[in-house]
Amino acid sequence: MNLQVAKRLQQTEEYYFSRKLREIDEMNKAGAKVINLGIGSPDLPPHPSVIATLHEYAQKPDTHAYQGYKGIPALRKAMADWYQRFYGVTFDPEKEVLPLIGSKEGIMHICMTYLQEGDEALVPNPGYPTYRSAVNLSGATVVDYNLEEKNGWLPDLDALAKRDLSKVKLMWVNYPHMPTGASFNEEFAKKLVQFAQQHNILICHDNPYSFILNKQPQSLLQTPGAREVVLELNSLSKSSNMAGWRVGMLVGKQEWINEVLRFKSNIDSGMFQPLQMAAVKALELGPEWYAELNGIYEGRRKKVFELLSLLNCSFDTNQVGLFVWAKIPAGVKDGFELTDQILQQAQVFITPGGIFGSNGNGYIRVSLCKDEKVFDEVLERIKTKFKQQS
Repeated sequence: MNLQVAKRLQQTEEYYFSRKLREIDEMNKAGAKVINLGIGSPDLPPHPSVIATLHEYAQKPDTHAYQGYKGIPALRKAMADWYQRFYGVTFDPEKEVLPLIGSKEGIMHICMTYLQEGDEALVPNPGYPTYRSAVNLSGATVVDYNLEEKNGWLPDLDALAKRDLSKVKLMWVNYPHMPTGASFNEEFAKKLVQFAQQHNILICHDNPYSFILNKQPQSLLQTPGAREVVLELNSLSKSSNMAGWRVGMLVGKQEWINEVLRFKSNIDSGMFQPLQMAAVKALELGPEWYAELNGIYEGRRKKVFELLSLLNCSFDTNQVGLFVWAKIPAGVKDGFELTDQILQQAQVFITPGGIFGSNGNGYIRVSLCKDEKVFDEVLERIKTKFKQQS
């Protein structure tokens, strides 16, 4: 049978990490013990009360049926209360909050709801690869916008405004930024909202890292006028150590929430109710939970700074989020070359910045999702096994 994949999939390659993990698996089968510092999957568990809540509700006989597409009222209220408590932004839990089976699905839902052939979407370079994939799968055209270190990894909105934006329907932004760890300030947020208003562009803000090593969590929806131009995604994956639980949320205008729900309701059949109740418990945790979590990440980040110094990389000590982004030393071709050398010589996997776009070619990214003892082992391997090539 000559069965060809659909046109929409032909531009979409297998995820880099999927390919690389197969390579690492083969190395491990051959006897290597590769330490993976590539993927940002939290290694710590959720709060014990969250797990206890899941267990409690999973034992009930009446919690195993299909659920509503927009989540149970208790979860929507918990999400709205969480936004009010930590971001100072108020939402109507009935109309302006949509629970998601992970925020990654929300990226696809938004693109499939609003984009089609002939449309364009602005995507950051460097940036999370899923933005590009989702736009391509929708049939729309990706238009890169450059992020550069000299601009603090913020887009040059004045330069963007000089381009032909007539076909652009939405713009993906992500702060704290992955992979660079950059944050936005109030001045930039106001300018971004004005830019969206002037050019009739929907800003889609992906905000899963705002609690990690960040003194004050930020939402774009704190900005005056943002409700008219911004949809925001958030997640419990990083902030609550619940990556595998797949709990995210979309917040914004009722009109947009309803339109995305129209697409989403054709894709899934709701979220497991005990999981939703556990998510409620996670959202009710106080500042002490995040302080304890960040205390652990601070210790790990110091180890990563030491690692990057050994590799002769340069980095900003003020970056936030679940990773550390670093510029490779002069004389090294790109991040792919450096990380391949480290993998082969020291059996340590670090992510090359180029997988996030061409503007990341001169950088590498290290995940904080390993215990300090593991980082000590990495430091030892780099000291004894790795020979920097020029």
